[in-house]
Amino acid sequence: MKYGHVATAVSFLCIFVVLGTVARADWPQMAGPDRNNISSETGLARTWPGDGPPVLWTVALGGGFASPSIKDGKVYLLDRIGAEQDNLRCFDLETGQELWNYSYDASGSVSHDGPRTAPTVTEDRVYFVGMLGHFTCLDLATHKPVWTRNLCADFGAEVPRWGVAQAPSLYKDMVIVAPQANDAFVAAIDKNTGEVVWKTPCLGDVGYSTPVILTLCGVDQAVMIGATPPPGLNTGSVNGISLENGSVLWSYHGWECKIPIPYATALPDNRLFITGGYKAGSAMIQLNRDGDAFTVKELFKTEECGSQIQQPIFYQNYLYVNSNSNEQEDGMMCLTLDGKIRWKTRDTRIAWFSTTFERGPLLLADGLILNLDGKYGTLHLIEPSPEGYKELAKATVLEGKQLWSPMALSRGRLLIRSHTEMKCLNVGTP
Repeated sequence: MKYGHVATAVSFLCIFVVLGTVARADWPQMAGPDRNNISSETGLARTWPGDGPPVLWTVALGGGFASPSIKDGKVYLLDRIGAEQDNLRCFDLETGQELWNYSYDASGSVSHDGPRTAPTVTEDRVYFVGMLGHFTCLDLATHKPVWTRNLCADFGAEVPRWGVAQAPSLYKDMVIVAPQANDAFVAAIDKNTGEVVWKTPCLGDVGYSTPVILTLCGVDQAVMIGATPPPGLNTGSVNGISLENGSVLWSYHGWECKIPIPYATALPDNRLFITGGYKAGSAMIQLNRDGDAFTVKELFKTEECGSQIQQPIFYQNYLYVNSNSNEQEDGMMCLTLDGKIRWKTRDTRIAWFSTTFERGPLLLADGLILNLDGKYGTLHLIEPSPEGYKELAKATVLEGKQLWSPMALSRGRLLIRSHTEMKCLNVGTP
């Protein structure tokens, strides 16, 4: 073969390789890069072997519900060493080898013990909050803290019954968290020094939601859900907070939850979907702005849909929700943006069609939803469609109880965890 023909063949091969390369994306914080449980990854398998996606590795863990974060091929997870220490661990995504760890004293316990939320990872640092409120900024080069705080001790708040559940949100030079103290319900911390930049007044009772950074009506803001306030205190439930100075831009009081966990889900046209358990149900609101003044319009409320723990997924103009709580289990649900239920997976009239998914996690990538049953550890591969529930594959992949920890996806690797172990599954195209 002549050189020109070889070069042409090589060129075509290179083009084929580039075009055939699977799109990869990091998962550097709780709920993924945009905090919506959606990944831009492509190339996921649309069917699995009979025994499920291949398990690439398994590692033992301390207790807790904290989910992993993934950046540049490394996995970061916060767990516990007995009842005495928190432990940030770093693993290699491909092999599961533990590369390093950083532990610190954090003696104590809470109901359903263990850390709650994922670390937030940047190019050179990782920010994380333990179940007792320890807040750390760690240097990724030295594995030593740049600064530390405690969201309870520093702000005069008590450790909640089920622990502190805060996943740090980064905005410019600040880290946004919610101490949920009387004079610091939400606070901005300088990401380089750990000093307080601003803080808000009380916005409700203490819950387990975390601030999410959204742009509404052209204004960047932190949206925070507070728990149902004590009698006589006109605060809560959903609030937009200025990222410039911590002032409250707007509040919505038409929906309340005594123990909020999911944060608000952003929708087109400055709309927010809010959901919770404990009979709170769900609501949708729309923000409008006239100059510096915001107004809130309630679009609908419903008691027929409510997610106690997991974030809904918005995809192609529909909401997909694991509508389960202590009081009611309807399973996975497809909801229109005017609050109508297109379908749900629990149907008491048909015995074989009653999958509820309990309070397990779900995420979306490559036009597919991965949904883990929180009771049985069965992973379901689903093609989202308003026309009906379309399951492509399922397999039991995890054992244990209360399998509620959010999942993480990067480079075709799906990370799932129980209270005793974390597994890495290959869900990419073989």
